Amino acid sequence: MTIQLAVDAMGGDKAPQMVIQGVATAAKRYPAVHFLLFGDENVINPLLSKEKISKDRFTLIHCDEVISPDTPPSAAVRGFPNSSMRQAILAVSKGTAQGVVSAGNTGAYMVLAKIILKTMPGIDRPALAALAPTLRGETVLLDLGANVECSAKNLQQFAIMGELFARHVLHLPKPTVGLVNVGSEDIKGSPLIKEAADLIRDSSIRDNFYGFIEGNDLARGTVDVAVMDGFTGNVVLKAGEGIMHMVVHYFKEAFKSSWMAKLGYLFARPMLKKMSLRLDYRRYNGGMWLGLNGIAIKSHGGTDAFGFVHALDLAIEMISSEMNKHFRDEFASNAEALQAASR
Repeated sequence: MTIQLAVDAMGGDKAPQMVIQGVATAAKRYPAVHFLLFGDENVINPLLSKEKISKDRFTLIHCDEVISPDTPPSAAVRGFPNSSMRQAILAVSKGTAQGVVSAGNTGAYMVLAKIILKTMPGIDRPALAALAPTLRGETVLLDLGANVECSAKNLQQFAIMGELFARHVLHLPKPTVGLVNVGSEDIKGSPLIKEAADLIRDSSIRDNFYGFIEGNDLARGTVDVAVMDGFTGNVVLKAGEGIMHMVVHYFKEAFKSSWMAKLGYLFARPMLKKMSLRLDYRRYNGGMWLGLNGIAIKSHGGTDAFGFVHALDLAIEMISSEMNKHFRDEFASNAEALQAASR
């Protein structure tokens, strides 16, 4: 089966060059993927020729408008009908593509994707999720800022979507799910967080629910899926990025502090290279909008081609895993169970 993937070629601080470079790498990895590239053909065509991407691997759709990083989401919704971002999302809505990837304006992308693709039946709000490194491997974090305020029902739905993602995309047979709280004890937390825990315990993922977790459990990898409201999630995400940058900075300073330190660096270089690769945030590039009628991946705006490829990897893996079919099946069965209980 050929996968059609829509790509906003003009989105991102280093676009379109880094986007086309990323697509060139992905085209070599995935012979069954056809890329629909949306952007200014006058700028993109020379880049395609430079990267020597075979013409049968892509279709270029000319768009003469670009939503800039400074464009307010409201302006992006009211205007820019022929923007590369809007047209790429529309391709998914029309069924021309099965997924879309953009490194463009996050706010505009979030609003446009929600309006154009719409939320799946049975899901109240889509969640922004991402992968993060831990001592045990990787953890799915959600929500990361799409929903600043959440109800207990929202958190339950995020938990179900995160568990399904971990099971079908990360291929974990029984992923554990934790609810971020101010303590791990059942007596701690707000009434809302306690209600969310009760709802999860009554859901289809009850056997995989670990319970409450604390902030330090995230880096430990205590659970495979960590659920929180968007305010908390965004703070966790930005704090984690800042800590990784700080650690790298301190290591560089330490090894430059003396001639002995520089000598020590020569011996430690293989270990440091391995650690740097493990903590490279580009390897975790790609935020996922879970719960929309279509696969939508948000790449970090400041990423390079290496990071953008990982966002493309994620989109292709979610499409190949039929992620949205699993969401539809799960929430349709939940709706049927609720109707049966109310009779």
